[in-house]
Amino acid sequence: MAKVLVIGAGGQLGQCIKKIVAQRNIEQVVFPEEGIANILNLADLSTLFNQEKPIYVINCAAYTAVDKAEDEVGIAKAVNETGASNLAQLCKTYEATLIHISTDFVFEGNEVKLLKEDDVARPINVYGLTKLAGEKAIVDVLAQHIILRTSWLYSEFANNFVKTMLKLGADKDELNIIADQVGTPTYAIDLANAIFDIIQSPTKKYGIYHFSNEGVTSWYDFAKAIFDYSGTAVKVNPISTSAYPTKAKRPHFSVMDKSKIKADYNIKAPYWLYSLKKCIEQLRPNNQ
Repeated sequence: MAKVLVIGAGGQLGQCIKKIVAQRNIEQVVFPEEGIANILNLADLSTLFNQEKPIYVINCAAYTAVDKAEDEVGIAKAVNETGASNLAQLCKTYEATLIHISTDFVFEGNEVKLLKEDDVARPINVYGLTKLAGEKAIVDVLAQHIILRTSWLYSEFANNFVKTMLKLGADKDELNIIADQVGTPTYAIDLANAIFDIIQSPTKKYGIYHFSNEGVTSWYDFAKAIFDYSGTAVKVNPISTSAYPTKAKRPHFSVMDKSKIKADYNIKAPYWLYSLKKCIEQLRPNNQ
């Protein structure tokens, strides 16, 4: 297989990619340490590209602290926009295809409709604004790009909603969870598989694509399912967004249409509950 360079290898998706590479016996995949793959250090990044000469670059590096981004605008913009631009420039120089991970938070999410790739992106928080700026920076520089927008990413690795709920559920008798924000949880293992399905596909189409698991749910129902499948005894109360104010606004409805990636790459996404069960199984003590 063509050489693949994974940027942000230590993060949640990067660790899922490592797992999938091992499971699928995929060769020629390089996972550099952050110290030599810092997307804000163009000189070091250039050295890495010159050394590895990748055909595909997967960018998992991102600033994802949605609320902190409201106060740390500069660093969020640097990582999510400048970093993406740096990678796009080097991919152009080395004639590599960039697979870049983006987010449903580029949308305002004020309408109940499936969001298509060409719908108007109108972010309502700094995180979404910087991720959209990163998308635009890539599109402006590099023709050979695949931007994958995903949503509500979780796995057995790093910090995420599933692991947070399990930790809170073990410590508390009762939790209040927002019930009026609706989207689709996405198991990062499924996203990692989709990325390599694209790389190994004979299809060579570029542009923006949506990928998440199938189905629709609220954060409240997501939490309920986590506790049900893990056997965690905790009372969960549905609350409104207004009852739990956060520094950054969130979309109320951000369910993405995946027709394009299905048509172009024949990629199927599992139903979110099926994938959640798999993740819970991996998080059980005997699987750690």
